[in-house]
Amino acid sequence: MSLRQMEYFVAVVEESSFTRAAERLHVTQPALSHQVKALERAVGGELLERLPRGVLLTPMGRAFLPHAERSVRSAAQARRAARAAAGAEGGELHIATVHSVAVGILPEVFAHWRRAHPGVGLVLHEYASTEALEEQVERGTADLAVGPLPGRWTGPVVPVGEEEIVLVVPFDDPLAGRSSVALHELADRSWVRCAMEPVVQGRPFLEGVCEAAGFAPPTAVWTEHTSTAVRMAAAGVGVSTAPAHIVRGAIGEDCAVLSVDPPWLRALGVFSRVPLTGAAHAFTELLRSLPTAGLRAFPPGRPDTPSPERPYADCGAPSPVVR
Repeated sequence: MSLRQMEYFVAVVEESSFTRAAERLHVTQPALSHQVKALERAVGGELLERLPRGVLLTPMGRAFLPHAERSVRSAAQARRAARAAAGAEGGELHIATVHSVAVGILPEVFAHWRRAHPGVGLVLHEYASTEALEEQVERGTADLAVGPLPGRWTGPVVPVGEEEIVLVVPFDDPLAGRSSVALHELADRSWVRCAMEPVVQGRPFLEGVCEAAGFAPPTAVWTEHTSTAVRMAAAGVGVSTAPAHIVRGAIGEDCAVLSVDPPWLRALGVFSRVPLTGAAHAFTELLRSLPTAGLRAFPPGRPDTPSPERPYADCGAPSPVVR
């Protein structure tokens, strides 16, 4: 079997059609069909069920697909990495992240990158959850990921700093003049919840910390995006949580921000399936070096500071660490 055959197979699956896949790949449909049949002969069985209006994966095809996707994407990564490492015009670096990091941290980093490396383009892949982020990087969608430190990862992990998770209330809220608040003081408040809320030990983060504070958080509204939750909180719908870099930077200054006492902190890092070389290494170093990128540096000498030997160490104050 060849890489081209796997590329053709993946395209047919993604398009659910031999015709559309052939158009996308700029080949004739007979040539595409011939290559897919040759692939099926090589693996010893049918991978696709041909239907009048599309195709479906056979059980063998479902087992084969993730390996084919990984091979195709790894080859694309290799081409991109080679061009990007040389600073070649048209070289690309694919970066995956979660929505909050994309909105609150990466714009400044990308701006610095474009000034320093104008020949190497950046392609951003955004995901709603850390689980989806890790899954897609494992499948080879991007060259590297920027996000919360993964709990289990076999590739390189480079901690770059930590973000603070804060509370958002409107300017006319009785707590708006304070800098911090103990969580139990909000026991009688309604909350704006978000589908992107972190999950800790199998349950939404807010539910766990509120239970530890002696109450259950009544939900006023559920939103899909963190930025929407912040806007709702600013309008007085309820209290919301969000990374500080979103509220203080990307969203605006139309709300009050409160730290939790003790603070909620979450470690962020860069991780990848393969060693970080060339442009991927340069991007990681740029992210680590920018003091205004919305990240707090790990305090020097703190025993629980993540390190290459202990990349998953807890990195918060003596309070629940957001994962």
